[in-house]
Amino acid sequence: MNALDMSRPPANQGRARPRSPSSALPGEFGRGYPRGLLQRVPAILYTAEAGEHGVWHYVSPQIEAILGFTPLEWCSDPDLWASRLHPDDRDRVLSTESRMLSGEQSTGAAEYRLRHRDGHVVWVRDDALLLFDEDGEQRWHGVMSDITDQKEAESELERRAAQQSAVARLGEHALEGASTLDVMQEAIAAGAELLGVEIATVLELSHDGEALEFRATHGLSGNLVGERLPAGDRSQAWYSIQTSGAVIVEDWHHEQRFRRAEILTAHSVRSGLTVMIEGRSGPFGVLGLHSFQPRTFSTGDIDFAQSLANVLADAFDRQLTDDDIRHRALHDLLTGLPNRLLFLDRLEHALERLRRRTGLSAILVLDLDRFKLVNDSLGHKVGDELLAAAAPRLKQAVRSSDTVARFGGDEFAVLLEDIAGEHEAIEMAQRIASIFIRPFVLEGDEHFVTTSIGIAMASGGESAEDLIRDADVAMNRAKERGRARYELFDEGMRGRAISRLRVENDLRRALERDELVLDYQPVVALRDRSLKSVEALVRWQHPTRGLIAPADFIPVAEENGLIEPIGRWVLDRACRQGARWYRDRPDSPPISVAVNLSAVQVASRGLADSVASALHGAGLDPACLTLEITESVMLADADGLSETLEELKAIGVRLVLDDFGTGYSSLAYLTRLPLDALKVDRSFIDGLGSESDDTAITEAIVAMSHALSLQVVAEGAETSQQVAELERLGCDLVQGFYFSAPLAATEVTRILESGPPWPGASKTRGRSSRRPVAARSR
Repeated sequence: MNALDMSRPPANQGRARPRSPSSALPGEFGRGYPRGLLQRVPAILYTAEAGEHGVWHYVSPQIEAILGFTPLEWCSDPDLWASRLHPDDRDRVLSTESRMLSGEQSTGAAEYRLRHRDGHVVWVRDDALLLFDEDGEQRWHGVMSDITDQKEAESELERRAAQQSAVARLGEHALEGASTLDVMQEAIAAGAELLGVEIATVLELSHDGEALEFRATHGLSGNLVGERLPAGDRSQAWYSIQTSGAVIVEDWHHEQRFRRAEILTAHSVRSGLTVMIEGRSGPFGVLGLHSFQPRTFSTGDIDFAQSLANVLADAFDRQLTDDDIRHRALHDLLTGLPNRLLFLDRLEHALERLRRRTGLSAILVLDLDRFKLVNDSLGHKVGDELLAAAAPRLKQAVRSSDTVARFGGDEFAVLLEDIAGEHEAIEMAQRIASIFIRPFVLEGDEHFVTTSIGIAMASGGESAEDLIRDADVAMNRAKERGRARYELFDEGMRGRAISRLRVENDLRRALERDELVLDYQPVVALRDRSLKSVEALVRWQHPTRGLIAPADFIPVAEENGLIEPIGRWVLDRACRQGARWYRDRPDSPPISVAVNLSAVQVASRGLADSVASALHGAGLDPACLTLEITESVMLADADGLSETLEELKAIGVRLVLDDFGTGYSSLAYLTRLPLDALKVDRSFIDGLGSESDDTAITEAIVAMSHALSLQVVAEGAETSQQVAELERLGCDLVQGFYFSAPLAATEVTRILESGPPWPGASKTRGRSSRRPVAARSR
């Protein structure tokens, strides 16, 4: 017996104790109260012994009205109460009673289910006291109230709340952009769960109104999507469309208004509810909820189903609106053809397919010859009629898998996918040209129109915009050559143009994406093979093409104006790295960092300010920065160059003339410009020791430079013979693969810490007090 309140005796009173006013009343329940009054209480009053099999001493007559048993029947069977406990509540109730008898649980009311004599479920609230009688026996004295109506009301409220929550979630998901299929699946799953049915469906009314098609199902075996219920089948779903309301079948065995659909018969459906899904412009279809058991559907059930249907209607309306907006955004309003945006999308997909497999496609761009004359002479209305009449002819000329689009004005485009070669593209161009042989009738008069066509082939490596541009170029060539013809874009020209354009476009984003990197090539003193400086060399780490050498992108940068930001980036990064080496080795001679300046940078009037800013930002001593300029710079602006170099010299940086001997070599400039060193071009170093002319020229440059108090740097030394000759000639510094290839900054750091690895270098790390590096006096 489950109880709600108990009074435990003290530990020393396990036996009988004297009666008191609060003790249990033996014999009859409610001693001192009129029996008629107790019998009028609308609840079961009882007295029973503790324990699952305790004897019931008294129950009030209300037990017969509530549970269907007489008091005598109830009290005669000690196991009756426990046997009538609902299976889902039994363990919980008996466990609670056990804990209360042992004192582990305090007072409280219990609510549980008992089975009526006829089998239906009765919810009761059991509120009792566990007291001791005069013999020391524990007995329950309690009241069991029938709370079935309350529980059913609470259950209904909970079900309504769950239904409202489901409808709200469904609406939110629809507003958040969930697909109509997802919304339908969510709606039928929620409807089946919260109405307790096994099958749910969404059927859509076909465009011709002659059938209902399955769009989503729940609980039905097999894939029924696309299956149709014809209009004449007299089904429940069609009855909902005809009556525009909810239709309920409580039991198909007794239904005579319409017949059960074959799919419902196959699943032994016995009852069902259908409601119409109605949008702003008419019915979309029907939401159906069906059960294997006969059942009634309440007003609340109908409201819930209709709410789900309303959300579906809103989702369908929104989808139609979105589809219409999307169609307008992707199609030409005058001709109904795809516009440039949709054409580009389809072209992109075609190119993507070509990248996955070998094949060819073609782009045809065409316009109507002398269309402007038609527009100007007959008016824009007639011009629009001509364009609208040309569109269906173009569609008839191509295959169903091809795309015809209007770009604007009188320009059209055709995408031919999966063709065997150029000959198919040419055949299509000829076919299109032939459709314009027939005249167009405009405002009652015949007008003859021809077309010029440009063809560009695609194999997958091209971009969509480039292909359209190439076809447009070919079309313009056809016009230039007399109109009413086609031209095929030259593949070689296209390849070169695309390659250069791709480099240019990618290079514009290289700085933003931090794709440029600097390597540093050591410059070695021949006297003791020590590391004196490094030259910063920019590389481009392309995300797909890998490492790109400067020769492949610097010329492009010089043409498109990107050389200045790239140059600033190199200068700034090199200065910061040089400052880092300088700070990390405070007791060692500083390492100079050389940076190449482009002609555009040297011509800039703000170069000195840029250099000073980079030095200041990095915290680098100007004496640790070397700037290299090429001889070709001298040809541009001699006077301006001298002024710029003087400004740089005033900052304190070193200046080197790069590639000496290959450009405008003038002794006059060597005496006038504030240079610190000359760099002998590698073309002379290649022949040292084997070509007498190269040896003689190099020897002359070394002698002349020393006479002018200029250091000499030889670049491109790769063999021991070349190095030996340079040493014999008295060259000061050497740079080349014989000593080291360009290295990452971390590799240079390792050399500074561990000593140079090249031949003849000392491995002992010497430390000396730091001394300033001054510019070489002249």
